[in-house]
Amino acid sequence: MKLYGYFRSSTSYRLRIALNLKGLAFENIPVDLRTGENKDAGFTKRNPFGSLPMLEANGRDRAQSMALLEWLDEAYPQAPFLPADIEARYTVRELAYGIATEIHAVNNLPVLKYLKDPLGHTQDEIDIWYRTWLKRTLDPVETRLAQLGTRDFLHGDAPGLFEIVLVPQLANARRFAYDLSESPHMTRIEAACLALPAFAAAHPDRQVDASA
Repeated sequence: MKLYGYFRSSTSYRLRIALNLKGLAFENIPVDLRTGENKDAGFTKRNPFGSLPMLEANGRDRAQSMALLEWLDEAYPQAPFLPADIEARYTVRELAYGIATEIHAVNNLPVLKYLKDPLGHTQDEIDIWYRTWLKRTLDPVETRLAQLGTRDFLHGDAPGLFEIVLVPQLANARRFAYDLSESPHMTRIEAACLALPAFAAAHPDRQVDASA
């Protein structure tokens, strides 16, 4: 397997965590979002979305992180990302997709670049935008976790789809100086995850392109 990604991309971070949790060996190939390498003709010929991550696996180039996570869980069912109970699976999806669709869609790099140029917003205004959309979804996620009485992980004694999506989003939140002091459930789960080798090895600071 070859994972094409960018060290700071939350969606690439998701896939690094997921592959590690599944115990799957992969080659990590950096694609520089800052220079637009993901929009080069050679890359978009393979991935028309021009997005990251892209996973080369089983003779096919696969894009879109949430679809990739579902494919990985179906293709490699050991250490499943979703619990067996249908209601528990719904809860995981409710929270994971809330973050993936409501935050990432409006706070990804192309959106932030568009706010700056051509729309002409300052970095301070963009940071306010970013934190506004974080709060809009992270607050209800924290409330739901409190209602559920969660411990180290959302369900059971191992991380799954929710944690795979949550941890990269919180890493981005800290980059934009988002206040997580009133989010004890999310930060407790984050700390439990980061103590695991699969999450630690996937951290942006430990990627080969982090020092580039």
